[in-house]
Amino acid sequence: MADGKGRGGPGAPGAKHGRTGGPGTALPGSADVVVVGAGQAGLSVAWHLRRLGLTPGSDLVVLDRGPGAGGAWQFRWESLRLDTAHKVDDLPGMGELGLSFATADRTRAAREVVADYYERYEQAFALDVRRPVEVTGVHEDGRGGFLLTTDRGDIGARVLVNASGTWARPFRPYFAGAAEFRGTQITTPGYRSAEDFRGKRVLVVGGGTSAVGFLRELEGVAAATVWATRRPVEFTGDPDAGVTAVRMADEAARAGRPLPSIVSGTGLPATPENLAAAERGLLVARPMFSSVEPDGVRWADGTFAPVDAIIWATGFRAELTHLAPLRLREPGGGVRVEQGRSVRNPRLFLAGFGPQASTIGANRAGRAVARQVVAELRAPVADPAPVG
Repeated sequence: MADGKGRGGPGAPGAKHGRTGGPGTALPGSADVVVVGAGQAGLSVAWHLRRLGLTPGSDLVVLDRGPGAGGAWQFRWESLRLDTAHKVDDLPGMGELGLSFATADRTRAAREVVADYYERYEQAFALDVRRPVEVTGVHEDGRGGFLLTTDRGDIGARVLVNASGTWARPFRPYFAGAAEFRGTQITTPGYRSAEDFRGKRVLVVGGGTSAVGFLRELEGVAAATVWATRRPVEFTGDPDAGVTAVRMADEAARAGRPLPSIVSGTGLPATPENLAAAERGLLVARPMFSSVEPDGVRWADGTFAPVDAIIWATGFRAELTHLAPLRLREPGGGVRVEQGRSVRNPRLFLAGFGPQASTIGANRAGRAVARQVVAELRAPVADPAPVG
């Protein structure tokens, strides 16, 4: 440590920013801190760690499996614009560069704007992000730290910050008969354009902002749309909704339960566009169907709706598969995390997880995680427990 001083998926359309922000993908043998993921949460933590004295590229190594800057945003569909997406918070220090998403060009694709700004941010602050690097496993090294296996070699870390996000793990609920459906089925990351569904009868499943965005884009392009949600839809302008979402996520993370969806705490934004779409019958959700059949879905009352395509906009799960060797799962199925820190392994931090999710608190959490990381680096390393 210096003295005083999103995993994503390669090859997705629109990933145009391929520079690494550093000397390449060669990895050092070890570092004080390794950050996995260079989305909003990972970059926020890295910026604060640099401010607290760590040197990117030596003390601090940031790994990202995407082909370019932008985190998961680089893989989103071309038609998505910043004014129709989740609010994108500015990264810490971004104002020093004269950049702000609040004043960004709304006519450009959101994925292009975010990728451009993140790339300029990485370069301006010399964060030396190594990409593309796929982390395949994380193991305890027997000395209180970690050994990360990657497709570019192994790297050791005294402290690990996992900021791998959720984009690589879309959640698709099980429904009887779904495997026999003869039409098209995709999850949110597979969506590219409304044109792919021109003239088709489309069922959109899910109660979040992505589902709403798909329905609005498909209007006038698809032959018909149907919207199904697990819980009743609520459009709200409640300024405290984000606080509720943070509290719910924090309670679940502390207890080691699966995390609730963000929209279950915030509701859907009551924008004039959404309210008008609801008024004209577009954004009117039906309760969930009971089964999928080869040519459509069967509702609980026995009626049948013929559909040609199903878009499963049913959310995501945290991408933690590479952490499986650490055995972090609780009996309830979740991972216990308090203030961004693993309860089972206090040298592991999960940035952007639960109450720190990128849409509600990733930037605020960056400084808190970074301060805890530096305090952990200064603490004495305990001798490993004897085997047996």
